[in-house]
Amino acid sequence: MITVRAPATSANLGSGFDVFGVALSRPADVITVERAEETTIEVTGAGAQYIPEDPEKNTVGAVVEELDAPARIHIDKGVRPSSGLGSSAASAAGAAVALNRLYDRGLTRSELVSVAAEGEAVVSGVAHSDNVAPALLGGFTVTTADGTRAVSADIPLVVCLPDVALSTRDARRVVPETASMEDLVATVGNAATLSVGMCRSDPDLVGAGMSDPVVTPERARLITGYDAVHDAAFEAGATGVTVSGAGPSVVAACHGGERRPVASAMLDAFADAGIDARAYQTRIGEGAIVLDE
Repeated sequence: MITVRAPATSANLGSGFDVFGVALSRPADVITVERAEETTIEVTGAGAQYIPEDPEKNTVGAVVEELDAPARIHIDKGVRPSSGLGSSAASAAGAAVALNRLYDRGLTRSELVSVAAEGEAVVSGVAHSDNVAPALLGGFTVTTADGTRAVSADIPLVVCLPDVALSTRDARRVVPETASMEDLVATVGNAATLSVGMCRSDPDLVGAGMSDPVVTPERARLITGYDAVHDAAFEAGATGVTVSGAGPSVVAACHGGERRPVASAMLDAFADAGIDARAYQTRIGEGAIVLDE
């Protein structure tokens, strides 16, 4: 029996659509696996009632197939589904690490990225790696067709999760198919700024690079109260604010001493819009870790 803690993640970070991702120090899923002749899945925790336990419909079932590693699997969800915090990726990444160890498959964390990404296809229809990469490797990750690169970074973050659901499939439908040259140049510049900020663990540079004129405005329209939450976070000291992944979570970069006031301001802004929410005062953290075996 092996137990793994797999972190929530925030993808895109505004200017890095389908490319950037970070592991969060909290919240996280805990996945326990045990050898079995046939795969069974039990899910408890946040939003468990909305997650199918049928292996053919669960992100973890695809990981089992990729590794040919049948098991009894228990997933304790700390990352709510449809949150924009990589819920399915946390489960897939945790299962990949646990099953790789349980069956001694000998794959590296980098090699497990493509395995866990197949689990994402079950949920979103696309085997994308921008969430599973940081969930496995930790830190700040950049995923391209050539693979994934990861660097450690120490950036304080606040993630505010409203009590509404927004599916990845729905959020992908509003992504524009084209962009102007002006918007393209702005996005590349912002992405470069954010990357330098991550390498330097500089919250000001990271925040300055989170702006995105193409994807974020379209997704923000799907989140009730987003504009007010965005403005309130900046007024409270955030250095950058954007939609986390597909949403509805909103992520803010800040200096360490500003996390509490930023979190409070974001919660108040959602409340003013009639939306209950919870805030995580978190930071960029490590990837999936083995807790027990």
